[in-house]
Amino acid sequence: MEYFVDKQSIVREIWGDSDTILLIFAGASAEFALNKAVDWLYFTGQLPKDPLGRLFSTVSYARTIVFAEKQVAFNAIDKINAIHGSVEKSRGKVIPNWAYKDVLFMLIDYSIRAYEILERKLERQEREAVFKVFYEVGKRMHISDLPKDYEAFKVMRHAHIKQHLYNSDFTKDLYKQYRKHLGLIRFKLLIETQIMLTPQTVVRLLELRKISMLKPLISVYKMSRIIKLDGVLKSVILPSAYKKQIKAMNISKHKSSHRIFFNQSL
Repeated sequence: MEYFVDKQSIVREIWGDSDTILLIFAGASAEFALNKAVDWLYFTGQLPKDPLGRLFSTVSYARTIVFAEKQVAFNAIDKINAIHGSVEKSRGKVIPNWAYKDVLFMLIDYSIRAYEILERKLERQEREAVFKVFYEVGKRMHISDLPKDYEAFKVMRHAHIKQHLYNSDFTKDLYKQYRKHLGLIRFKLLIETQIMLTPQTVVRLLELRKISMLKPLISVYKMSRIIKLDGVLKSVILPSAYKKQIKAMNISKHKSSHRIFFNQSL
């Protein structure tokens, strides 16, 4: 049986831990709000109606692909293409190639950033492995002009952040929706996580503080994982609607079950 991602790959370790995935989600939620193509997500009305569900949907698709057999992963990617094609047809426009790359680049960058905050610095070949997985996703999606290796990705990622992020009316509205759906305390936690995780350009555009109040607490949280108290903390922090979904993301802790379901779309 051939899998899309080798079973020994660091990518499976990254995407098999709910803590890491939650950080990826936090980073993506910041950049989705700032991206100049966010109007595409507003076009369907699903993003402002259910911003958490829409963002979890993106992360869930990526996670499904990481753990799937090769053909199943291809089918999932093809489904994403079909959904996008349907939205393009409804709007009468084509989603820009750079917008597809922006999302792909987010998944690469925040996979690395999240893991390094919670675990350890990745070796160069491990970073390359993360890049390679999502490069293959991009190829299957027919995204053009992709960087050929991790070093080229870093250059292109930096350029995309400078060119394609903007604090617009959509940004302000989406952050209002985050606050509405998360509640004040969870929203504040999201902001502190974004300060800690995202590139400085993102922090500046969102007009956030440079230093996160969560940074000194990371070592405490790591200790809570060792003594198995992290589940208690997450039960307090997480929205109840997503607790079961997030718990199920711990593939490494539930190795007997690698079946992943997803049913949300644009």
